[in-house]
Amino acid sequence: MSDDESYELLGFDNVLLPVGDLAEAVGFYERAGFPVAFRLDEAGIALLKVGGETPGVLLRAEEEFGHRPPLWPSARVWLEVPDARTAARALRDAGIAPLDEPFPVATGWTVEFADPWGNVIGLTDYSKRPELGRRP
Repeated sequence: MSDDESYELLGFDNVLLPVGDLAEAVGFYERAGFPVAFRLDEAGIALLKVGGETPGVLLRAEEEFGHRPPLWPSARVWLEVPDARTAARALRDAGIAPLDEPFPVATGWTVEFADPWGNVIGLTDYSKRPELGRRP
């Protein structure tokens, strides 16, 4: 690009997460409360819905990608929920252990969990600053 050209970021398309086994990953994320928008096993991908938005979390199967613990520091994807502490209880009830207890942030509370391949997802609320959050 020349100095007089630029581009504009319009928003998120999808967040891609590498996984070692598509079927296992879809089951894991369904237990975590993510509905499946579509799944194409022949392409090794599945799109998980995030609220009413068109972009979502795209799981992409990677050959030879085994289970691993989360890498620290690692990239994290945080998604808004109405109540992170309730989400933490729902994760535990589904057999998914949070990485730690819910913790306070400037806008509310957050809980993080990792999938079997080390991808870290945070569920955060705006209980301290509801005017900044989405309306359910």
